[in-house]
Amino acid sequence: MTDTGTNARPLHTDVAELNYEQAREELVAVVSQLEAGGASLEQSLALWERGEALAERCEAWLEGARQRLEAARARADEGSDA
Repeated sequence: MTDTGTNARPLHTDVAELNYEQAREELVAVVSQLEAGGASLEQSLALWERGEALAERCEAWLEGARQRLEAARARADEGSDA
């Protein structure tokens, strides 16, 4: 099964290879497919599992960004103390 959007990406693409925007975009597509219904139980479970993995990937990207911001702020604070 593939995403049918203009930037179609096979669902078997490794989630770890996706950047934040790609993972978020695909997650939105997965949620839309689940909300639309019509999928078999097996397809729905596969979509759900993919969605969970995509959500975790997005969270990891956001956590990394938060840590980078905190580190930059700490460096800025150290520089202003000098």
